[in-house]
Amino acid sequence: MRASDVIATLDLTPATGAEPFYLSVGPVGLTVLCPEPLRGMLVAYFDEALSETPGPTVVNLLPGQALDPEPDWTEWSREPGKAGRKDAIVDLEDARLVRKLRSGVTFLQSPGALVALGPLTENVSTVINFINTQILTQCQQEGWQLCHAAAVTDGTRTLAISGLSGGGKSTSVLRMMDLDGIAFVSNDRLLVQAGRPARALGIPKHPRINPGTILGNPRLHGMLTSARRAELDAMEAEVIWTLEDKHDLMIGAVYGPGRVRYEAPLTDFWVLNWSRAASDPTRVAEVDLSARPDLLGAIMKSPGPFYQHPDGTFEPDGARPDPAPYLAALQGIRVSEVSGRIDFDALAEAGRGLFDG
Repeated sequence: MRASDVIATLDLTPATGAEPFYLSVGPVGLTVLCPEPLRGMLVAYFDEALSETPGPTVVNLLPGQALDPEPDWTEWSREPGKAGRKDAIVDLEDARLVRKLRSGVTFLQSPGALVALGPLTENVSTVINFINTQILTQCQQEGWQLCHAAAVTDGTRTLAISGLSGGGKSTSVLRMMDLDGIAFVSNDRLLVQAGRPARALGIPKHPRINPGTILGNPRLHGMLTSARRAELDAMEAEVIWTLEDKHDLMIGAVYGPGRVRYEAPLTDFWVLNWSRAASDPTRVAEVDLSARPDLLGAIMKSPGPFYQHPDGTFEPDGARPDPAPYLAALQGIRVSEVSGRIDFDALAEAGRGLFDG
């Protein structure tokens, strides 16, 4: 079976008959076709990346449609440390089908056809991720390295922050956003390209933050009702730290216009290796990344089931990133380890010193 066989079973007219909108991020231009009300939701979300120029890569979104017949899905393995069932795939001759097991949203990923179908309006975040995946895929095919990192910039100096999930990347980056002249680059996925200077490229994905991040930053308190804040204030700190209750933080709404810049020169990379149980003060110390595979492991990010290599093959299940291209891309970048106890105030002061310097 080929991609064209799948498309023949679908009705593309709800997408092709809708008014398109266009996105531009770094070297990538996208044209997105989808009906209302999903279109309006996505246009509002992607506000900072909207363009008036049609992009060569076309994404078709088909709310409410389904594959018929259903294929035999093969479950995709989760990354180490991740639990639960997430993705399943079916490889075609020239494409890959990907199913989100929790939501039932289905995707067709191929060089000539990009389609999402199913309960899309009820799973807007999943659709946003699929659109951003096209940016990640094209850049990786052109030699960019995908990092599990957030980043901010002042236009001259750019700080990327990596660490294990739940280690405080989003909280750290948002504390840096309180500094004058700092712009948001990316929240959880960062592309890096070798050069003099190296380049960082973010994607239009706003931070999705937990209540602990909101409570720790007065600027964000308005994201919670007073009743919810009182409920959280009564909880133990350890419970709040592990609480999963995601809220979308729209950068423009909280920090004002002009505070997003997706592309910037990369100068500094911090890897969070701190702990709530540590007694030593927070310390930011430069390291030789080639001698610290543990820290490099926190930076590297597998491209996942959607990625199609330049030779046409899809990423195999269980593949792990190759450290060598990452070390080459980060050559000349000042990489530092953040150790000691978790102290966002201390880290914010270190960030202020970095950007003021």
